[in-house]
Amino acid sequence: MAERRAEICEDFADTLHNVRSLLLFVKNYRDVMADTIAQFEHVISICRELFAKKLKDYGASWRILRPQSLTDQIFIKAKRIRSIETKGECKIDEGIRSEFIGIVNYGIIGLIQLSLGYTDSVDISNDEALALYDKFMTETKTLMYAKNHDYDEAWRGMRISSYTDLILTKICRTKQIEDHDGQTLVSEGVDANYMDMINYSLFGLIKIEYGD
Repeated sequence: MAERRAEICEDFADTLHNVRSLLLFVKNYRDVMADTIAQFEHVISICRELFAKKLKDYGASWRILRPQSLTDQIFIKAKRIRSIETKGECKIDEGIRSEFIGIVNYGIIGLIQLSLGYTDSVDISNDEALALYDKFMTETKTLMYAKNHDYDEAWRGMRISSYTDLILTKICRTKQIEDHDGQTLVSEGVDANYMDMINYSLFGLIKIEYGD
């Protein structure tokens, strides 16, 4: 009987240890996710602020752009980031931070254009443009949070140069889909690729703002 009691006590102690370990893991995970969300919201606010300022200067002039042109704009920015990373310097007084911000904002514009279609003139107000920005940014970051749950913050172990290469890869895929009139057999569409490019750029901005 005494031996049995000892076994029960030992089992209970093991169970209690496992429960405490699980609770500690959950707490740590929640803390990490809270940090991730706060960091994402911070860099998103930086991108949105620039988007809003440009709206005041130019209005929603980008409404005339076709998605293919936006893909090319993102390509130019990603190529410049890779060039700076490779050469280690830039001649223009704008580093990779501004280019990542540009990719984020062009990516959101791309999602808007895919949803509304392009026009021959500006047909929305600045307030409507900002509301659309917020709508598609919310959808994009919701996707990121879901993926982050599954991949357990794996992006934090990556280098910024890897985000650059992944963006360029997504651009190549997007161009291929566009050349096929948006048709795919098993792959995600242009909108999903834009969202991935936005999120990779946000990863890069977080690394720049907060360090590795």
